[in-house]
Amino acid sequence: MATRRSLLFVLLAVLLAVLFWADLALGSVHIPLGEVVSTLAGQGTDAVHEEILLNLRLPRAITAVLTGAALAVAGLMMQTLFANPLADPYILGVSSGGSLGVAVVVMAASLLPIGTITNGWALIGAATAGALAVLLLVIGVSLRVRNAVSLLIVGMMFGMIAGSVVNVLQNFSNPDAIKLFVMWTFGSLGAVTWEYMRVLAPVVAAGIGLAFVLQKKLDCLLLGEHYARSLGVAVERTRVLIVLATGLLAGGVTAFVGPVAFVGIAVPHIARGLFRTASHRVLLPACVLCGGVLLLVCDLVSQLPAHTLPVNTVSALFGAPVIIWIILKRK
Repeated sequence: MATRRSLLFVLLAVLLAVLFWADLALGSVHIPLGEVVSTLAGQGTDAVHEEILLNLRLPRAITAVLTGAALAVAGLMMQTLFANPLADPYILGVSSGGSLGVAVVVMAASLLPIGTITNGWALIGAATAGALAVLLLVIGVSLRVRNAVSLLIVGMMFGMIAGSVVNVLQNFSNPDAIKLFVMWTFGSLGAVTWEYMRVLAPVVAAGIGLAFVLQKKLDCLLLGEHYARSLGVAVERTRVLIVLATGLLAGGVTAFVGPVAFVGIAVPHIARGLFRTASHRVLLPACVLCGGVLLLVCDLVSQLPAHTLPVNTVSALFGAPVIIWIILKRK
């Protein structure tokens, strides 16, 4: 079994590397693989290809890996915390809070004399503030309730409230502001520049690092909260740390990329199916690799048509069949 798992990890790592290079080479402008290597080594000869590779495709590919890994790990933690195979990173309303922040900046500002705000950092700051506000509310609630199901319901209610406010803003906003907001909700891996990467990468690394620290406690929670307490796990404190890690991952990704659907639900099940285990010591690194692979595939597929498709559209094509399969399998 250990040999099989090691082989699977090696195969996933190789597949991730191959897809990463393919994401750099393929697109509306085809760049030979040899030129990709020479350009990344600082020996490129074509200025146009160098600009495309270094400032467009390389940050986009890195963003795909970070986003896939972050959402997959966050989804795994939510499914463990709530013992629900259909839980996803956005179930606590963090994504809805981020969407509300962007909606306030984009659509509420359009109602004022200052016009619609389109500055990248303003949108990122608004999404971060909205996600952080909901995260703090959920953490506050998690300190008051002893039941994970109650926390789940409260998180969903926060999400519904945020969604309702967004709908009110849409009703009073001008068409240009609504279009900008809708485009943001489609999700875009290409919006992350090197300047944004300096913030996104550490946030994702911190969230995934915290998840790895919690792996033994996550294994205990698989037995149920009562059993976890009997094993000496401080369930309430662990729950807060899981919510914090999920908020960092889901909130960070939402702020920079927009809401990306289905990855957080589908990838943990793919990892469980491949490795045939429930141990988080195996599943956490498996989710990092599988999430990166899946979103690189989505990014490659999204660039096949003449006009680039939103990453949300492609991820739904991969994620929705997995969810249907889970429902049918679990009856």
